[in-house]
Amino acid sequence: MHRVVALVRPVQSTFELGCAAEVFGTERAGVPQYYEFEVCAETPGPIATTSGYALSVSRGLSALASADTVLIPGWAPVDAPLPDRVRRALLRAHARGARLVTICSGVFALARTGLLDGRSATTHWARAAQLAREFPEVRVEPDVLYVDHGDVATSAGAGAGIDLCLHLVRRDHGAAHAALIARHMVMPPHREGGQVQYAPPPPPADALDGLLEWAGARLATPLSVGDLAAHLSVSPRTLARRFAEQLGTSPGAWLLSRRVAEARLLLEETDLPVEAIAARVGLTSAVNLRRRFRAQVGTTPGAYRRAFRSP
Repeated sequence: MHRVVALVRPVQSTFELGCAAEVFGTERAGVPQYYEFEVCAETPGPIATTSGYALSVSRGLSALASADTVLIPGWAPVDAPLPDRVRRALLRAHARGARLVTICSGVFALARTGLLDGRSATTHWARAAQLAREFPEVRVEPDVLYVDHGDVATSAGAGAGIDLCLHLVRRDHGAAHAALIARHMVMPPHREGGQVQYAPPPPPADALDGLLEWAGARLATPLSVGDLAAHLSVSPRTLARRFAEQLGTSPGAWLLSRRVAEARLLLEETDLPVEAIAARVGLTSAVNLRRRFRAQVGTTPGAYRRAFRSP
């Protein structure tokens, strides 16, 4: 049996812990049980939770000594320091070959061990910038549901913990077994796209002497970088420099991102066909919109609309 030990702390998110317990710790009739699931804490005893009740945790850090997978189901608040005893226990577990896995904000604890330095990782889209800022040695990937390096793995927002746990089951015991667990959970065994589709589109910026507002009102027209430069009476080279300085991107990349953001809103709020949306946001055709949309959002316009269409 593969031992999965979840390291909890007050105030523990019950949902993030439940994601792991549901995949690794729930016995189901007719489904082979390949995992043992246990919970431990730095200080055993009652552990406060976000749901208003306490968990009774009997095991301390010694439980990590025999774990095959150590799982950190969130770390709140994210700026809470990693106690030396916990850090040493995690490093010892990793050194003897245990797999270290985090869900959502749990990556902040793992990053403090140094095991993510020079590697890619992810977390909830709302925390990605903070993770990158506090741990510049970590390559933060804010658009994916999870990142798995084999010995360490991280997931995006809380629900993505299920995606990562099912992925680990798939890696350990094959796609058929993971699909069987997912079917019992009434979950897709694999979700299409990344978490960027769940982050709200960024609001239109207002900078560059009103250029962005002017361009945003004319997305249906065939705007070019030359048109943007002409509106400000500057050269395309000067415009590119100002975009880089003020927005950290190029005029062409900003314009495409703005078109896709508008397409997302139209998919959510209207019943317009994809062809009409493509024309309205200046992407010419449904084929072009689908290609650009998948590249930026990680899924198709149709799948996005089914997931996020407002009632």
